[in-house]
Amino acid sequence: MSVLVTTCDARAEKISFIRDAEIERTLRVYSSRVFEVAGLDPSAIEIYIVNDNSINAFVAGGQKLFINSGLLMRSENADQVIGVIAHEAGHIAGGHLSRTHDQLAKSSAQAIIGAVLGGVAAIGGRGDLATALVLGGQQVGQRSFLQYSRTQEYAADQAGMRFMDDAGISSEGLKDFIEILGDQELLSTSSQAPYVRTHPLSRERVDAIGEHVRTSPVTRGKLPPEYAEMHARMRAKLRAYLNPGTLLRYYPLTDQSLVARYAQAVAYYRRADLDKAVTLIDGLIAERPDDPFFHELKGQMLFEHGNIPDALPQYEKAVNLYPQSALLKTDLARIQIESGDPALLEPAIGHLRVSAVTDSDRVLVWYLLAKAYGLNGDMGMSAMAMAERAFLKGNQKEARYHAEKAQKMLPFGSPGWLKTEDILSSLKKEKDD
Repeated sequence: MSVLVTTCDARAEKISFIRDAEIERTLRVYSSRVFEVAGLDPSAIEIYIVNDNSINAFVAGGQKLFINSGLLMRSENADQVIGVIAHEAGHIAGGHLSRTHDQLAKSSAQAIIGAVLGGVAAIGGRGDLATALVLGGQQVGQRSFLQYSRTQEYAADQAGMRFMDDAGISSEGLKDFIEILGDQELLSTSSQAPYVRTHPLSRERVDAIGEHVRTSPVTRGKLPPEYAEMHARMRAKLRAYLNPGTLLRYYPLTDQSLVARYAQAVAYYRRADLDKAVTLIDGLIAERPDDPFFHELKGQMLFEHGNIPDALPQYEKAVNLYPQSALLKTDLARIQIESGDPALLEPAIGHLRVSAVTDSDRVLVWYLLAKAYGLNGDMGMSAMAMAERAFLKGNQKEARYHAEKAQKMLPFGSPGWLKTEDILSSLKKEKDD
């Protein structure tokens, strides 16, 4: 679903996180094996997509990986994206900039982006390819804390290439990506991609990567064939959502490939031409009825044009096909609540409770839970969810009010009561600190 919070950062530019179930799954598929051989728990690495056209990726806050949409759209294949992820895994495994990362380890992704950009960040928004726009505020840091030394860059290269060898993935993608950035060092600092400014290149690095590729027993072409389509769909979807007016430059109407029609469907929907968008997505669903993301897109189109009865089965199908996605469950729950059918409140609450486990820092989940509980007559749990929402938004007075209200209505020692007790304890600790 589209997003709702609009503001600016310290650079007076809009910066946002992108949430999309399909793209997040693609990056998880690309990265899991690399993280595993690096000795990292893939489920513990949080991956964030930053809505920024510049080429950049970085790690911060211990095990948070940030990748710019500009890098994903500029990449030419899955190998290059995996190469960047492996390099960043080298930074994580190597503990580079550990002091700064230790300080940020308990910070939210929003606060970290705020530190990078020089302002405090806050987030909001909802669902598929939702943009959660970062709120500017007081100074908490500066971009320079991401600056790696050339020694650290070399070490991260070596570690990343070792991880890829162990995973059976060629390092040629990393080599190609570094070559894409090669000319950037000739530009003035203000014109360089952020990746070059924070990840300094050197002739030694470029030569070492080339030598490794030349001598490595792992050659290109070892990736599963489906990775190519996943990469093409990711680029197409980002371009269609972020720049629908220029899409036909990349995917002309004469291009009738699946990826092109997918991009065209998204672009028509973004331009409010629902008839053309639905015709295209219906054709894609007919070809691949078990693709959850085609059903999701159709459901999103219909919901945003007020057709809840027809949107609901599309989201139900998407969740049935891809039940691991908290984003899809949250979107389905929202539609179930908006349908006005009391029989759908319990299923909506069930979906949201699952989402709250993996997306616990997402304000929308707690807002929807509060609404669903309230409509279902459970005012104690509704107050608990409102307390969590207020706490995440940094509204201490409101959080305390709702938490104390919830404790008066919930059974002592129940899960909801314990949740509010945690909130009140955190509020007290913050006040004491």
